[in-house]
Amino acid sequence: MEKFSYEANGYNRSEVNQFVSDVIKEIEDIVNRVKKQQIEIDSLKKEIAHYKDIEEALKKAVIELEQDKNEQQELSTKQCEILIENAKHNASRIVNDALVRAEKIRGESITLQKNMINLKKNLKDNINRQQALVDEIEILEINE
Repeated sequence: MEKFSYEANGYNRSEVNQFVSDVIKEIEDIVNRVKKQQIEIDSLKKEIAHYKDIEEALKKAVIELEQDKNEQQELSTKQCEILIENAKHNASRIVNDALVRAEKIRGESITLQKNMINLKKNLKDNINRQQALVDEIEILEINE
């Protein structure tokens, strides 16, 4: 605390006036700093609010991405199930077609075997007839 010198009518006026002036200046400085700090506080509050908005937007975006991811996984799972079902159906159709073709080929094979047997029989018959003709020709040649 500052001490003032005494004069006839009390404290030294110029010292008191200087002190008051210094106090006013300090108070004005403090008021200016408080105003600046208040402006800075307000600015920081706005920034915080802005960042909170961004945070909320990011949270919503993350939630939406997770939901989209889950939906895509569900779709992917459904698509896989559909593909598997289609593959089973196609495999079943292919197997059935192969069985039909195998049965047809088996039938053709049996027909070919029968035809071969008949062909051999006919060929043997023809050979036997030809042999009989040759034998007759030999008998005729011998008799002449």
